[in-house]
Amino acid sequence: MADLQVDLFWSFRSPWSYLATPRLRALQEQFEVTVNFRPVYPIAIRTPNFFLSVDPLWPGYLMTDVHRCAEFLNIPFRWPSPDPVKQYQDEQGRRRTAEDQIYIYRLTRLGIVAAEAGRGIEFADEVSSLIWGGTRNWQAGELLAEATDRAGLDLTTMDAIVDAETLRLESVILANQDAHAQSGHWGVPTCAFEGEPFFGQDRIDVLQWRLRQKGLQSRAASTAP
Repeated sequence: MADLQVDLFWSFRSPWSYLATPRLRALQEQFEVTVNFRPVYPIAIRTPNFFLSVDPLWPGYLMTDVHRCAEFLNIPFRWPSPDPVKQYQDEQGRRRTAEDQIYIYRLTRLGIVAAEAGRGIEFADEVSSLIWGGTRNWQAGELLAEATDRAGLDLTTMDAIVDAETLRLESVILANQDAHAQSGHWGVPTCAFEGEPFFGQDRIDVLQWRLRQKGLQSRAASTAP
């Protein structure tokens, strides 16, 4: 029986994406399901004015809830330093996205390269753990290269592909973003399965329930004599 297919729309700037990734990686490793890693740019890049219209209560609740969820899941968490997306406050104290972005474009393009190499969810897990798991200056030295190596990939080779094929990789990211919108949700992480979106790190159990309805089997059971 062929693996069930789940499309994962995911961002390197999303704490919720980070918190979901270990369970999605385990899902793929333990069950006959393929998680198709489809990175997209975060909403701060896709919709730069988003933060101008959010309820002022939202940022504070976000920080409370993400720390609480990380503690509940027993996953290390700290807001990244540096932030993958550079932002600043304008004269009115409103959060704006800077035009000069050092990290997020490279990370997302590397994510496409990893996905094309068949190691997308592994790369997402290792790199997001580096970024969000409490390591300050995650971009410095060999830290990113070591995380990439743990995912079974080589950062130097991947960076060379990013440099040589930037336009093509951008087209893949845009296609992912179009597919994300067509899936029925705009947020990350969104898992799409057979035309049904499952948004948020708190919907993975519901996704797995639906997969079981469609015949999900463990890999161990399928290889048993």
